[in-house]
Amino acid sequence: MSADLRRIALLQMTTGIDPAANAAAMARAALGAAEEGAVMLFTPEMSGLLDRDRARGGRHVVPEGESPVLAEVRNAAAKAGIWVHIGSLAVKAEGTRWANRAFVITPTGEIAARYDKIHMFDVDLATGETWRESAAYQPGEAAVTVENTPLGRLGLAICYDIRFPALFEELGRRGCDAIAIPAAFTVPTGRAHWHLMQRARAVEASAFVISAAQVGRHEDGRETYGHSLVVDPWGDVVLDMGEQAAREGVLGFAGIDLARIAEVRAQVPSLANRRPIPTSARP
Repeated sequence: MSADLRRIALLQMTTGIDPAANAAAMARAALGAAEEGAVMLFTPEMSGLLDRDRARGGRHVVPEGESPVLAEVRNAAAKAGIWVHIGSLAVKAEGTRWANRAFVITPTGEIAARYDKIHMFDVDLATGETWRESAAYQPGEAAVTVENTPLGRLGLAICYDIRFPALFEELGRRGCDAIAIPAAFTVPTGRAHWHLMQRARAVEASAFVISAAQVGRHEDGRETYGHSLVVDPWGDVVLDMGEQAAREGVLGFAGIDLARIAEVRAQVPSLANRRPIPTSARP
């Protein structure tokens, strides 16, 4: 295997309302990914719990230091000796609201980074679906990158963040080699925009995009789009997991060729060629 090639794993989940079952699925995936030679596992947004009934789900939302899901995945990462990116968990934040928080865990089980989702999914879709993420969650306030992962500098985003180019411009400015965009995309928006935006973000940042996703019909009644993706810096799709679903989750694998990043940036040096956009004078 080339010294520049890294094997990664994506867990495509149909997360339910039982955090213990979801944690067990992630722990099994960490062990399975390591056995298959992966250096890092990526899981979707809200890997630990998906429940539209906030009164019922809220009983399981605790501060991160008290989260049994986080503790189990950290232990599994250490046991397997693998990096794990938990796409996100619902955790109690300061005050009355929660945080939609991603975690990067080292092969020793330590937390290397946290990222709170910045953009809240507050929408009314033509299908009749209504979502008000801000009713329960407080937005994050900072872009986050992680140094010295097996993929180099890793930038963090979550789901709806993908629609806001300024965040990815910042991640590109920081020279990210890869960007994780875990998601629980709805089916209508997924069909229309998922592949388009994932590929665009990879091209804009000249970086790999790695997006583990929720899939199928969930216990709380929602449906998610699936199609966990890995996209290379040229915009080519390296992995598309389609709508594969299983109760324990489905693992997909991809090779990340780090040499491809420099190759693409040499051909189209858009990061180096960026210039400030002048602000038009007000009349």
